[in-house]
Amino acid sequence: MPSRVDNPDQPLSSVFLEKLERTVRSENLLTDPADTWVYGYDNSRRQIPPSAVALPVTHQQVVDIVKLCNHFSVPLTPRGRATGTPGGAVPLHHGVVLSCERMSRILHNAPEDRYMVAEPGVINADVQKVAQQSGFFWAPDPTSAAFCTIGGNLAYNSAGPRAVKYGTPRENVLGLRAVTGAGEEIRTGVCTSKGVVGYDLTRLIIGSEGTLAIITEATLKLIPLAQTKRTLRAIYRDIQTAAAAVSRIMAQPVTPSALEFIDGNAINMIRNYSSASLPAEAGALLMIEVDGIEAGIDAATTIITEAAGGAGLVDLQTARSQQEIESLWAMRKALSPALRTIAPKKINEDVVVPVSRMAALVTGLDQLAKKHDITIINFGHAGNGNIHVNLLIDPTDQQQLLRAERCLDELFTLVLELNGTLSGEHGVGIEKRKFVSREIEPQTLALMKRIKEQFDPNGILNPGKMFS
Repeated sequence: MPSRVDNPDQPLSSVFLEKLERTVRSENLLTDPADTWVYGYDNSRRQIPPSAVALPVTHQQVVDIVKLCNHFSVPLTPRGRATGTPGGAVPLHHGVVLSCERMSRILHNAPEDRYMVAEPGVINADVQKVAQQSGFFWAPDPTSAAFCTIGGNLAYNSAGPRAVKYGTPRENVLGLRAVTGAGEEIRTGVCTSKGVVGYDLTRLIIGSEGTLAIITEATLKLIPLAQTKRTLRAIYRDIQTAAAAVSRIMAQPVTPSALEFIDGNAINMIRNYSSASLPAEAGALLMIEVDGIEAGIDAATTIITEAAGGAGLVDLQTARSQQEIESLWAMRKALSPALRTIAPKKINEDVVVPVSRMAALVTGLDQLAKKHDITIINFGHAGNGNIHVNLLIDPTDQQQLLRAERCLDELFTLVLELNGTLSGEHGVGIEKRKFVSREIEPQTLALMKRIKEQFDPNGILNPGKMFS
């Protein structure tokens, strides 16, 4: 039988569609192009319509869908809420999109054992609400938490500001229930805080962008909520002194619960698009949060304040009331609306370098901006060197788009020269797959592809992602 993975324009057979409808029931299957069109894109703004969309509601339905797609050689693209930026949820080969949005139950909440079991379609914010009722939280907190799903968070290993202290999904998931690309049901990990029996397949599947297996349940590690927190805003005259402060902050015993960075270009843009009040000499900004117990929060804040001080510090403020906290965060919150106003179709890259090389990265980006005549705005999670690089371009301007592509090529070269990585939490998807071989040596890439073949021998699961 010809494979639709290799022949994406081959239509789905009526027999296949009939069996798929029996598997998920008619109310959970979309085949009308008017209905399936919206499942063909994600936040990368690429759009390829699938031939059908299956919306399973049980683990067994996922198993049956994967087995059916294997039998008929139909490519299968898993999907959450499509908030990812690298094109991982775009069905390159049409085929079937498997949307987990209706698998949205919290199956078990065990705060006494510090874990929760959730299906992949549960919204991140809903997990946080349920956990908070018992005095806990789940550490990953991407900016899209109100919209993104747990399954999507795990597919990309998406974290957020709290990762600097509490880690990414890989550090905050105890185990999984999943279906491999071959249709095999597997369970990985444990329900306990320790466990070393067998290989760590949980961490392998997390971050694999739906190319190895489809997650149907996740056992999430819960963390007790801090009693209190302090918020600080430190302004520096330039990126060099701000980066030096980040290194000092991360080198002392108190780890901040958030350490966010905004560069001088972003500060200047915010001045023009908001009423935020900032010193004229502001060249870089750090937003810092410290959490802990009431009895120790003042001492912890003092330690962080001393580390944040030093050469180049222009202004340092500490907020104690909710009103003061909101006032300090007002400038950071003004950044996204300003970016949407200036460049609604900007290119947003997500790279990481060692904290000590952050200043070299931003300095290099300023040079690339001048060389290619492109405005670049940088902000991100300074505590782990994860910088979001925003190229403010109009993609309908072909000359500007070509300059941006050359700029990105040189950006990735710079990141690797600084011992960094091409993605911290956005993933590879379609957008970065041609650059992966620059970071990963051939022998390691070959091993990864053999692992993919073990999980997905027929190559039906999210084909065309991660690897060229």
